[in-house]
Amino acid sequence: MDFKPGAWRSAKTGARIDSATDLVNRTLARHGLASGSVQGEGPAQPAGLSDMLARFRQPGQSTAEPVLPEGATFAEDSFTCAAGTRRYRTYVPASARDGATGLVVMLHGCTQTPEDFAVGTGMNALAEEHRFIVVYPHQTRGDNAQSCWNWFSRGDQRRDRGEPSIIAGLTREVIARHGVPADRTFIAGLSAGAAMAVIMGDAYPDLFGGVGAHSGLPTGAANDVPSAFAAMGGQGATSAGTAKGTPVRTIVFHGTADATVHPSNGERIAQSVLDRGPRQNLQTEDKGQAGGRAFRRCTTYDTDGTAAVEHWVVEGMGHAWSGGKPGGSYTDAQGPDASAEMVRFFFTPRTNG
Repeated sequence: MDFKPGAWRSAKTGARIDSATDLVNRTLARHGLASGSVQGEGPAQPAGLSDMLARFRQPGQSTAEPVLPEGATFAEDSFTCAAGTRRYRTYVPASARDGATGLVVMLHGCTQTPEDFAVGTGMNALAEEHRFIVVYPHQTRGDNAQSCWNWFSRGDQRRDRGEPSIIAGLTREVIARHGVPADRTFIAGLSAGAAMAVIMGDAYPDLFGGVGAHSGLPTGAANDVPSAFAAMGGQGATSAGTAKGTPVRTIVFHGTADATVHPSNGERIAQSVLDRGPRQNLQTEDKGQAGGRAFRRCTTYDTDGTAAVEHWVVEGMGHAWSGGKPGGSYTDAQGPDASAEMVRFFFTPRTNG
């Protein structure tokens, strides 16, 4: 999931909590989501808020540790800078004993954990196969009540500020520790994590060579709680507006039945990259089926034949990781394997001729 009522930074006083709750309630009402109130413990909540919270909850979230092959490690560490501290898990495959081919940073969605995200995406198994390292930063409930990355906060959308500076810092730390090639570092995420991954690509094109955005939103889609609701509902601006400079190669996945983050946001991510790319390019479109779901894929190539943007639209899929593993939350076992396709896109960019 991406953003939920209650996803603002944890308030330090009761007054701030009441103010934030009131803001969400008024936002829901403005978008036609509130209809009366529901009584329960604590303050009454709009029916729309209770319904939305219930719809966003997913019981049975995985708490199991990923199974490790002999020789692999899944270490826990933390990184601290002026913007704050975050813990993270680093998967080093047994196959990388003689050196890693690259690094993929994976940003989880709301209510998820690094361990849950690793299980659901199956990225560790791909790391073992292709000899790359995977890093899973962890957003805390102390910094967001639902463990969402704060993609909608002005202070967390720019280079060397807020959460982007923390994620970039821990990424550099892992690169140095494991001797990862400078041009082989990539970042991907789901929902709130996807929105933050897009921000990271725009803010640090010198650090990340590719972005994977699954069910996410473009940079600048929102700058506060009300605009976050509008953007998630597909009612945001037609252009992200704040993304500037040379774009980073990007692969986008989105389901047509996503009721949490409107599919138009996937289109806007792709278009933002294209708008900042070369005027002359080649575009191909193809359709197919994978895992029981139909998909459409549009690929745009630079003049040198490098795939600059790959946009996958998966028919009938909701707000979940396409081709994901059932042991993790927010996964859909059907559809193309988003993890495998992202790895292919990152590590084999020249796919046109």
